[in-house]
Amino acid sequence: MIQTRGDLRNIAIIAHVDHGKTTLVDGMLKQAKVFREGAQTGERILDSNALERERGITILAKNTAVTWRGVKINIVDTPGHADFGGEVERVLNMVDGALLLIDAVEGPMPQTRFVLRKALELGLRIIVVINKVDRPFARADDALNKTFDLFIELGASDEQANFPIVYAVGLEGRASLKAEKLDNDLTSLFETILAEVPPPEVEPDAPARLLVTSLEYDSYKGQIGVGRLRSGVLRRGMPVVRIRPDGQRTSGKLDYLFTYHNLTRLEVDEVRAGDIVSFGGLGEINISDTIADPAVTAPLAAINVDEPTVRMTFGVNTSPFAGRDGKTGWGTSRRLRERLINETRSNVALRVADGQTPDRFIVSGRGELHLGILIETMRREGYEFEVSKPEVIYHQDPDTGELLEPVEEVYIEVADDLAGAIFEMLGSRRGRLLDMHSENDTTYLHYLVPTRFLLGFRSQFIRATSGLGVFNTLFHSYAPLAGGEPPRRQFGSLVAIETGVSVTYAMTHLQQRGTFFIIPGTEVYQGQVVGEHIRSDDLDINVNKTKHLSAIHTKNYADELRLKAHRELSLDDLIEFMAEDELLEVTPRNLRLRKRILDPEERIKTLKRREKMLAEEKAE
Repeated sequence: MIQTRGDLRNIAIIAHVDHGKTTLVDGMLKQAKVFREGAQTGERILDSNALERERGITILAKNTAVTWRGVKINIVDTPGHADFGGEVERVLNMVDGALLLIDAVEGPMPQTRFVLRKALELGLRIIVVINKVDRPFARADDALNKTFDLFIELGASDEQANFPIVYAVGLEGRASLKAEKLDNDLTSLFETILAEVPPPEVEPDAPARLLVTSLEYDSYKGQIGVGRLRSGVLRRGMPVVRIRPDGQRTSGKLDYLFTYHNLTRLEVDEVRAGDIVSFGGLGEINISDTIADPAVTAPLAAINVDEPTVRMTFGVNTSPFAGRDGKTGWGTSRRLRERLINETRSNVALRVADGQTPDRFIVSGRGELHLGILIETMRREGYEFEVSKPEVIYHQDPDTGELLEPVEEVYIEVADDLAGAIFEMLGSRRGRLLDMHSENDTTYLHYLVPTRFLLGFRSQFIRATSGLGVFNTLFHSYAPLAGGEPPRRQFGSLVAIETGVSVTYAMTHLQQRGTFFIIPGTEVYQGQVVGEHIRSDDLDINVNKTKHLSAIHTKNYADELRLKAHRELSLDDLIEFMAEDELLEVTPRNLRLRKRILDPEERIKTLKRREKMLAEEKAE
């Protein structure tokens, strides 16, 4: 018999990047008296991951819970970037409603479309929160109208399109049902959640069933699974069965059982259907596994996640400096494979396959940022490895056999006087303009562009707009292969011709050849990329050459040359800059770009052989 639990609400907070999800959760936690009076709480409390704090984005979905007027509200904070859509897709299975945050100035953005579509597909009750209404140029009414249009465009039902609206300033912890005058707290938001989000429907007398939607790890308790209990009761110590999506069954026992309250995980003896719980003691657990009473025979429906569109090759570090920085024994193919496979257990949008050789692995993800976060995480853990340039994943049409490639929706905001440069850049990348309009001296562009033509575009866009443009992408669909080849990198690489330590004398006299990525005193090896050439081809240079010493003083101080500042490249910059014939060496302390073939003579011979083969194929 199906019943409702009036003492419980399960909600997710969804939005575009930087529209204030985590900040609003901060306000909800503080006003629900989670912290003692006068405690130092800081900002973005749920973004506990170091990478999240550095980048200012949410990467991992987080669970917390507050109590308001005797009702427990389970809150899931989700990522806003489409590259982490796998996190959004799986946690939305645990909730009955969602707060959709919209920036009062920017209105609905590309990732708003992505997260809203997923929420509507699951039939969730949406509460629209127009956030940051205190900002200069805030257009709350305009943002609301555009949001309603987006609901209709995404096929919302009549009930979903009749959404409740709350106006808020998340940073100050204030909200109201009217934009003109905000209350001094978030009471109106809490009351709207209780009134509009339906309580969970449960079967309290049926056998226990839970779908694993998230994984955590505890140093003492091992693998921890997280999910929403669909029916029945779970008790600590009770026997359960783990059913994989393919039907395979494994028996076990629940050694640990937790619920969420405020910012902590509370160990309990029993949980009832409808609550979001975590558990341990079953050993290996995977997302989409069903944890159930032994009487249950069929698994719950597995989580459906969009397929990845970009892949990179991860491999054992083969550079001359291999083994210097990483943890001892962590650079082997066995360790690397084990770490990547473990990542797929919690990162559902990631795929790992063996490469052509035992020390190479093909890792597929949602985008360059998705894979870049994995690389940075592994680097900080102490792993040492090398990665190749990202490439798109092609599909074959099952009906016609035609080769298909991923296509992205591109949303751009630039100053009016820079729009011409963007037209030219995206025109050369097979971009198809769908929409364009101008407001307040800003041009808004909407394009469809094949993904392979966008790889490496972000850094060029930032340069062309002096860092002032806004660039967002969203996966659109697979389409027939576009003609032509993506534009090659505009500038080549400066490549070290021998191993040694770079010196000021050599670099000063070579700086007219391009921009350096290193400083004097840096150890380099033959084949390492040390800078960007001013021309389109690569140039081998000797940055280790010292001045020939003699007894004759020839220095003219009036003609003294000064070394220009070097260019500091982040991991994301290096991934975008990397050419087809280059690899990125990743260690805990260094990021080095290098040629696949280190020896310059062998590199030239290989290039000539390839050109000859292409010429013969063309002649045939």
